[in-house]
Order: sequence, then structure tokens, then C-alpha cells
Amino acid sequence: MTTYGVERPGLDENALAVAAQKGDLNAFNRLVLVHQDMAFNLAYRILADPDSAADATQDAFISAYQAIKSFRGGSFRAWLLRIVTNTCYDELRRNKRRPTVSLEPVSSQEDEEIENPSWLADDNPSPEENVESRDLVEAIQHCLQDLPDEFRVVVAMVDLEGLDYNEASMAMKAPLGTIKSRLARARVRMQDCLQKFRELLPHKFRLEDEEI
Repeated sequence: MTTYGVERPGLDENALAVAAQKGDLNAFNRLVLVHQDMAFNLAYRILADPDSAADATQDAFISAYQAIKSFRGGSFRAWLLRIVTNTCYDELRRNKRRPTVSLEPVSSQEDEEIENPSWLADDNPSPEENVESRDLVEAIQHCLQDLPDEFRVVVAMVDLEGLDYNEASMAMKAPLGTIKSRLARARVRMQDCLQKFRELLPHKFRLEDEEI
């Protein structure tokens, strides 16, 4: 009997998906365990409400199970996150409200692709840093209000959830160049807005502190 364990290094998600397509509920549940946090995080960043995000995540997994036979290989998480995104958009349309997402600020270069921020990683911040981080998140939420929805989602997928450009392209069904362009423009707009809260930014991302 095959054993599926989420802790096992080198987990073969495609094998689990194939098993789920054959009716193996245990295999699908393993995929849920692997991706439930990422799915919820994305839903929360779009909906900005934990209860709505939890409901959307549950609905997305139900939809994914019902549609599992349509998965044709490739990145399972990209396939899944597209379902999560569509589920959230349906929720937004029903409630006629705009999404917000949470992300960390980034450096920018006009009209150029910007490297993924190195300080997105969790370096076990101190309690004081946690307070500053909460203040920063509030500032970021403020700056996100005017971003187009597709900018919000691509930043959440790439900068926060760690999808590469190809996976984001698959998840959003947009050309690779479009993904890169959206991400670069979103980062520039976020950087410009966040300069109003420069005291909350790490020094290396304060424009006035950059060397000329």
C-alpha cells in the first residue's frame, strides 16, 4: 500500500493528483494538508477577512476535488491557486467589495524587473520588531487600496507565496511577460506609496538613504 506523508521530502504532488483522479480521497487529503495554509493566505490577502477567507478556501478545495480530473500535470499548486483566486473573485462580486492583500514592501527600479525582496523571510523577529511589523502591515494595506486586483494577486503569489513566474502565469492564465510587467509595476507603485511611511521601512528600502 502506498503511504502519502506531507512531511516526506520530495513529495510527488503529481502522483498524488493522479491517485486522486482515480478516486483516492486519502491522496487528495494529503494535497489539502500540503497546500491549505498557502490557499488560506492567498484568500485572506484577497478578501481581507479571515472568516470569508476560510470559507473561500474550503469552497476552493471542494471545487478542486470536483475538478481534479481536469488537472493535466505541471504545477499543482498553480492549478489550485487559480481555483482559490476565482473563488475569491466570486465572493467579491457577490459582496461588491474590493479585495486587499498583505505583502511586504520592496525596492524598485522604473521599467525594470525588480528582484524578490530578501527580507520577506522570517528571521525570528523580536517583540519590538513584531510591533513594527504590525504597523508596517497597516501601512501596506493602506497603499494596496488603489492597486488593480490583478496587481494584488500577482504580488501575493510571487512575493509572498513563493510561486515562480511560470507558476503565476499558469495560475492567472496570463502570459509570462504580463506577469513580470504587472509585478514590476505593482512593486514600483507600492514603493512610491510606502515612502510616506518611510520610518517603518528597513533602511535599505528608504529612497532617501540609497546611494546615488
